[in-house]
Amino acid sequence: MTDITNTAPSTNQKLKEAYFTASQGQLIWQRFKRNKSALAGGWVLIILILSGIFSPFLTPYDATIAGRDKDYLNGAPQVPSFCDDNGCSIRPFVYTYERTRSFKTNFRWVSEEKTGLEDRRYVTFFSKGMEYKFLGINFDRHLYGVDKGQIHIFGTDSTGKDIFSRTLTAVNTSMAVGTIGVFIAFFLALVIGGVSGYYGGKIDSVLQMITDTVRTIPNIPLFMALAAFIPDTWSSEERFFFISLVLGLIGWTTLARRIRTHLLSERNQEYVLAAQLCGASPSHVIRRHLLPSFTSYIIVDLVISFPYMILSETALSFIGLGLKDPVNSLGVMLQNVTSADVLLNYQWYFIPVIFFIVLVLAFVFVGDGLRDAADPYADTNK
Repeated sequence: MTDITNTAPSTNQKLKEAYFTASQGQLIWQRFKRNKSALAGGWVLIILILSGIFSPFLTPYDATIAGRDKDYLNGAPQVPSFCDDNGCSIRPFVYTYERTRSFKTNFRWVSEEKTGLEDRRYVTFFSKGMEYKFLGINFDRHLYGVDKGQIHIFGTDSTGKDIFSRTLTAVNTSMAVGTIGVFIAFFLALVIGGVSGYYGGKIDSVLQMITDTVRTIPNIPLFMALAAFIPDTWSSEERFFFISLVLGLIGWTTLARRIRTHLLSERNQEYVLAAQLCGASPSHVIRRHLLPSFTSYIIVDLVISFPYMILSETALSFIGLGLKDPVNSLGVMLQNVTSADVLLNYQWYFIPVIFFIVLVLAFVFVGDGLRDAADPYADTNK
C-alpha cells in the first residue's frame, strides 16, 4: 500500500514553488507585509486619505463658511460624554456655552459652560445639515451633529470655524496638491530621463544640463518671485493649480537622474538589442522593455515623493507664499499657531499639526517599506 504522506509535497516545497513562480508585484507585497511599521503606516495613510475624501460627510459643517459660530469664537474642544453630575444618558451629549467678559483674561470674551440638565445638547448621527456636493450629487447628511446648536470636537478658531472640519478638509487639499505635483514630476522624469538614458551622447548632455540647471535653482527666492507674480485677483482654484504646477515643474530632477542611470546600463542588454532588430521604435523599447524593468523603483520613488510635495506646499503656505484663506490646507492652518497668544491660551490650534506629522510619517514608513521590499537583493528569510 502506497504511503500518501510521502508522495504529497511538503509545505516547504509548496512555499519554494510559490516563491519561484510569483510575479514581481507578489514578491514585493510579501516582503512589504513583513515590515510591521510600514504596514501600520499604510493603514494610517489609507484612513487619512479616506477621511479627507469623505470629509464633507464626516464633518458636521462646511470648513469655510457654514461652520462659523459667532457665539463660540476661539472655543475649546467639546468632548461628548455619557455621565456627569446630573446623571447618565444613553446618548452622548455636550453642554451649551455662554460667552462672557472675564477680568482674568483682560476683559476678553470667554465661553463658560452651562451645566444645567436643560442645557444638554445630545449628539445625533447621520444628521441633516448643510448641503454639499460629492461626485456631482447633492447631499445634506453628515456623520454626526447635535439636536440643537452646534458641536465642535476640536474647538473653533478666531472666526468661529470648526477646526475638525477644517483639518479633514486640509488633509484632502494637501494630498490633492501633492498628487498633482507628483504626477507632473513623474511625467517629466519619465520623458526626460528616458530619452536621456536611451540615446546618450549629445542629447544626454543637453538634457543633463537642463536637469542640473533646474536642480540648482534656489527654491525660496523662486517661490518669493512667483508669489509676487501671482495676481491678487486670482481665485483659490487658480492659485491651487498654480502651486501644484510649480511643485511638479521643480520636483522631477531626482527621479529623472535615476531613470537615466538605469537606462544607460540597460540599453545594451540582449533583450533591448533583440527588440531593436525586430524593428521596434525607440519609444516602444523605452515604454515596453526598459521602463518596466525599473517599475518597482519608480513606484517607490513616487511614494517617497509625496511627503516632500506635502512639506513643500505646507512650507509655502506657512510663510504666506502658497495657498491662503479661504482654502483649507495644512500649511494654511499652521499659520494660526505662530503667535504666542495661541500657545498660551488656545492650544487646540495645534491639533492639525498632529495630523500633519502623522501624515508625513505614514508616507515615510510606507516609502521605506516599499524601498526595502523592492530590493531584489534583500534577504528573503527575514
